[in-house]
Amino acid sequence: MFSPLMETIIERENLPVVSSETLDEFACANGDTVLFVGGDWHRHVEVNDVAVILPEILKASGGLLKGAVLERGSERAIQTRYRFNRFPSLIFLRDGEYLGVIQKVLDWADYVTEINEILARQATPPPQFEFPEGCAPVAQPRSN
Repeated sequence: MFSPLMETIIERENLPVVSSETLDEFACANGDTVLFVGGDWHRHVEVNDVAVILPEILKASGGLLKGAVLERGSERAIQTRYRFNRFPSLIFLRDGEYLGVIQKVLDWADYVTEINEILARQATPPPQFEFPEGCAPVAQPRSN
């Protein structure tokens, strides 16, 4: 379930809601895309902030970026696929291929800078998953 504000933005901006199963079709058909992955709006206070910013990013792109919102039930699958560790996140794709992710609320000028840098990249596999500081797994000794 999305926050009431997110529901309003989805409806007002006519943003498609995609799942882990339909994301590839959407992304491949729309060139440069940005996927909003919100997380639990009760636990992550920035969800509504990024929800408000998403339409502004789309408008500022002059139609270059197409946006979509990930359904809540697909969040963990997409988190595993693109290896990010914070909600909310904006994932940038080109023809379905990974370009980058923004994992926090930024000042507008920082969004502009980060998005321009991301869109200037070539598609690559997502980076290795990074555990938050203090949460790295401990290597287990191998038995012979």
